[in-house]
Amino acid sequence: MGTQAPENYPPANKSHDGKSTQEKSLEEWLPINTQRNAKWWYSAFHNVTAMVGSGVLGLPYAMSELGWGPGITVLIVSWIITLYTLWQMVEMHEMVPGKRFDRYHELGQQAFGEKLGLWIVVPQQLVVEVSLNIVYMVTGGQSLQKFHDVICGGECKRIKLSYFIMIFASVHFVLSQLPNFNSISGVSLAAAVMSLSYSTIAWGASVDKGKAAAVDYGLRATTAPGKVFGFLGALGTVAFAYAGHNVVLEIQATIPSTPEKPSKKPMWKGVVVAYIVVAICYFPVALVGYWAFGNGVDDDVLITLNRPKWLIAAANMMVVVHVIGSYQVYAMPVFDMMETVLVKKMKFPPGLTLRLIARTIYVAFTMFVAITFPFFGGLLSFFGGLAFAPTTYFLPCIMWLAICKPKRFSLSWFINWICIVLGVLLMVLAPIGGLRQIILQAKTYKFYQ
Repeated sequence: MGTQAPENYPPANKSHDGKSTQEKSLEEWLPINTQRNAKWWYSAFHNVTAMVGSGVLGLPYAMSELGWGPGITVLIVSWIITLYTLWQMVEMHEMVPGKRFDRYHELGQQAFGEKLGLWIVVPQQLVVEVSLNIVYMVTGGQSLQKFHDVICGGECKRIKLSYFIMIFASVHFVLSQLPNFNSISGVSLAAAVMSLSYSTIAWGASVDKGKAAAVDYGLRATTAPGKVFGFLGALGTVAFAYAGHNVVLEIQATIPSTPEKPSKKPMWKGVVVAYIVVAICYFPVALVGYWAFGNGVDDDVLITLNRPKWLIAAANMMVVVHVIGSYQVYAMPVFDMMETVLVKKMKFPPGLTLRLIARTIYVAFTMFVAITFPFFGGLLSFFGGLAFAPTTYFLPCIMWLAICKPKRFSLSWFINWICIVLGVLLMVLAPIGGLRQIILQAKTYKFYQ
């Protein structure tokens, strides 16, 4: 009984690329690969949403731990290096004729081999994306709490941060059911517009408020160990601010490509626009925020700004809208990995029920971790160095050397090795400062308060 064909029958209908109809329909069901009809501006606002996040509000704080000279240098060098490595990934997306690397780990497999590529890329990419989703849960909850407190003016009953994180998470239980990147385009566009808006409010309100009385531009810490750890933590905060590489191939996978019009052209156009927006957001916020408040600035510059009330309340709500979009952009590759394993390895039937259960569990997990460990500033520094430095600063360079094989001691060879050395230093040093900050904050923190 049953409908299974005898073993000596020919296989199911095969397409021209050797895949059965069932395999093709399965791939079309997965979040990545489903639709290739995006325009270049999709790339622009997806990348803005992915790049400009809660990290921009921590840049004045990072400046207070770096000082003027090192702070400006680190910001500019990071912008240049990450733009270069992002260009490399856009170029490598279709480096092999007739093949597209739609996922970061597929490019890793091409560079390092089938098994080693998975083990090198997937753990790092998952740490980046899951940790970002956790940090965005914390950021969303904190911004909702700040909005509530600003509007109430101290007259309302205090509500715990845990409840605001739950409110923020409730949106994602619904939005996480959207199937793929193209379906979250509207959310991503709104998030990109919000990021530019609240960044402008952050530095504009700082200018309006003017330089604080007795502003101090000395390093925040007073002891030598504190200055060292603070400097290292600030490097992680800056690294966190440039984290869009982890979804760039998945974004490019949504753009159509032909031999005459490869996807890298519209993708790069969108990336350039996105990086201009990133510069417009990052540099004014970092420099003006530090200019106005010096080393007295909070790890979220909007917390330092208390007036005008309506504007700060609006800015915090804009942050909420933006991190809603950012959460979805970074969650989509995680959903793709989860559903690929569940369907291809564990043989669960694809469908709405599987997607509903798997994605709901993931959102609940990130919410629970965020409620348990809401150390915003320390999380930025720790994850920024540990996870973002490899995938953003030097892993693309290693892949470029492995795949493109530039001539030894050529300009390309030197540039890539310089990026690798700087990225490795960042990966090793930055988490130390972030971990110290988490430990210090944990001493006074009570769980679920």
